[in-house]
Amino acid sequence: MPNRPLAELEAMVGDSRVTVAEFRIEPGKVEEFARAITAEDPVFRDESVAADRGYDRVPAPPTYTQVGRFPRYTPADVDGKGFDLGFQPEYVLHGEQAYEYDRPIYVGDMLEGTTTLADVFQREGGRAGTMTFAVLETEYRTPDGDLVLTDRSTAIETEGAVDDGDESAAERGDGSSSNASAEPDGGTADPEPTAPTATVDEFDRVRTVDGLEPGDAGPTVVVPDLERQQFVKYAGASGDFNPIHYDEPYATAAGNESVFGQGMFTAGVTSRVVANWFELRDVTSFGVRFQSRVFPDEAIVASGEVAAVDPDAGTVETALEARTTDGETLLTGTATAALE
Repeated sequence: MPNRPLAELEAMVGDSRVTVAEFRIEPGKVEEFARAITAEDPVFRDESVAADRGYDRVPAPPTYTQVGRFPRYTPADVDGKGFDLGFQPEYVLHGEQAYEYDRPIYVGDMLEGTTTLADVFQREGGRAGTMTFAVLETEYRTPDGDLVLTDRSTAIETEGAVDDGDESAAERGDGSSSNASAEPDGGTADPEPTAPTATVDEFDRVRTVDGLEPGDAGPTVVVPDLERQQFVKYAGASGDFNPIHYDEPYATAAGNESVFGQGMFTAGVTSRVVANWFELRDVTSFGVRFQSRVFPDEAIVASGEVAAVDPDAGTVETALEARTTDGETLLTGTATAALE
């Protein structure tokens, strides 16, 4: 339970404050972040490749605003995400993450993020006890005030560590999931076979809705045989230094069987499906719901398929999923692209 009464948290809903300042998008950091999510696409590091693909500058990966959590971008009067929610960090889960893009982030941008506490509520979560949810929305704008993207994040505090197999996601009734609540995917899915790792040369990015049909498959991205150092690498690239992802004694003392990958690491890998499928300037939204954790020695298999096509509007909606090779769902998600 939070250290602050729910009524106090509810009274904060609607409050806004600058939480990210002078967030300069630097070329070396973009390349580092791309490599941390296993994206080898040269568009994230090579100006000539970006120009050949029609970009004025090198774009950043879809989940790059995670880098804004570094202390150097945090105003002196701001702690964490800007709101003292009284959450105990060892029991805080990342439930959902979503982005709406007005345009891609580019190298050379200078951004400011203003965060609003959009909602706070509680649900009963079975063995997870009472679960407190906080929904935070951050708008990133240029110095001229132009909106670049909106980032929506749902944090969940449980009353204790949540073991895989916990029924909390089903019981809380709001459709949300968390990256440490391993709600089985109905128990009916057959294990996914290991697929070859998708490379940027294997896919011609889709630029038009012509010929697209619901059910059409997108790229598949596989990251096999995960090692702890990959979680550390992502921590260094993103600024997510929660020791539960790399400090074994800390993780087990909090009731976990081992360290495990950041939910946003899995989301970053999944964003590769979108970036290999469409040009980032055509992507208008990307979002995920976390369902389970990924552990060392496991693999991430991320894939997508067309969910709906609007020929008149020129838009395509896609359904995304990341699983282990044993068939356990790590996250589900969606992405939308505005095509010709």
